[in-house]
Amino acid sequence: MLLDAGAEVNAQGGYHGNALQAASEEGHEKVVQTLLDAGAAVDAQGSFYGNALQAASAAGYEKVVQMLLDTGVEVNAQGGYYGNALQAASARGHEKVVQMLLDVGAEVNAQEGSYGNALQAASAQGHEKVVRMLMDAGAEVNAQGAHYSNALQATSR
Repeated sequence: MLLDAGAEVNAQGGYHGNALQAASEEGHEKVVQTLLDAGAAVDAQGSFYGNALQAASAAGYEKVVQMLLDTGVEVNAQGGYYGNALQAASARGHEKVVQMLLDVGAEVNAQEGSYGNALQAASAQGHEKVVRMLMDAGAEVNAQGAHYSNALQATSR
């Protein structure tokens, strides 16, 4: 109803940045599809999560992540608390989302965000299976990062 009344689908502001990021973080698949159909900018930046893909990845909503990937969203877009979608999924231990992102070319050694990289994010939170997945994908175990100096320091914490 709001869109029909002229609401701007890409309006920016607030904690979630825009409507697509808010719907993505909460896993509202029908709302995400409605917003996409209305022309929502999938790569719009801003807010705590940085973009809609990072928000859905942090929350572990596989269907929403796939919907966004199907639009051609930039899988390696940087920004937000976690730095990128792979780091968000890794920090939260969402194994299926991590694999989905790796399968479409997420850069396993990208540096950004509060953890520094995906391996440090998974290590800091004790997500052993995700750590193994990232190492199997070529994560650099001695890469220096943000809050923790490296993955060993993060996991030791």
